[in-house]
Amino acid sequence: MENREIFENILCLIEQASTVLPEDVSEAIRRAIDSEEGGSRAKRVLEIILENVKLARERRLPICQDTGTLIFYVDKPKEIGQSFISEEICRAVREATRSGILRPNAVDPITNKNSGDNIGIGSPYIHFDEWDRDEIRARLILKGGGSENVSIQYSLPNSELMAGRDVEGIKKCIIDAAFRAQGFGCSPGILAVGIGGDRMTSFMCAKEQLFRRLDDKNPDETLRNMEAEIYNRVNELGIGPMGFGGKTTILGVKIGKRHRVPASFFISVAYMCWAFRRAEIVFKI
Repeated sequence: MENREIFENILCLIEQASTVLPEDVSEAIRRAIDSEEGGSRAKRVLEIILENVKLARERRLPICQDTGTLIFYVDKPKEIGQSFISEEICRAVREATRSGILRPNAVDPITNKNSGDNIGIGSPYIHFDEWDRDEIRARLILKGGGSENVSIQYSLPNSELMAGRDVEGIKKCIIDAAFRAQGFGCSPGILAVGIGGDRMTSFMCAKEQLFRRLDDKNPDETLRNMEAEIYNRVNELGIGPMGFGGKTTILGVKIGKRHRVPASFFISVAYMCWAFRRAEIVFKI
């Protein structure tokens, strides 16, 4: 495979993620507009969001000024090395930053110096899996800082919430996370949840849920019912778009789980803003 082929496909993926809101998210916002009262601030906020989405797509400009953390998941044939693909991903990230599709977002936490090209220690994040197909699938999430700031992790039991190590305790944590966000993180948002695992893998599980479409169905019946119940209960809180009040506080709930050790029970909520920038590309080798 030519280096150029990987580079061009990844560059296309980045531009798609940064400038085009996925159709399932746009459709969820359109349904939300129809549900809000005429003349309300909630309805107007959602209409402005869709106007922004339309302009970004037409002008090939970032949907949001904060183009966020780049989270890549790459499925590849075993004969193609990870380092080979990583180099081309980094090259595409540099080019996308240079052209303005991405904002420089990689800052050294000690010196506070911005690398200027989104390349740094752990930036971008790239996760690899091998499969038996003769093609590469690259998926990308752009996770904004505002939404990341209101993400949260709980440990059960939680005396403050009176939440035990059971399904009801899990629900209390997720609903509390939405209540604490209170419109920050650019609501309406999406609640991506990881149940179980350790502190790190619990959040990994949560963020992996962001690759799911809003209109998919969880194959696990218990989690599927929990997603539907929490979606309804959170939207009954009345927080609304940008915290202005209304019927639309979240656009979706996506929940996954991992086995845990007996001593630990973590619930991780990765909040995602309405600018749910998710894209996927598959290309032959």
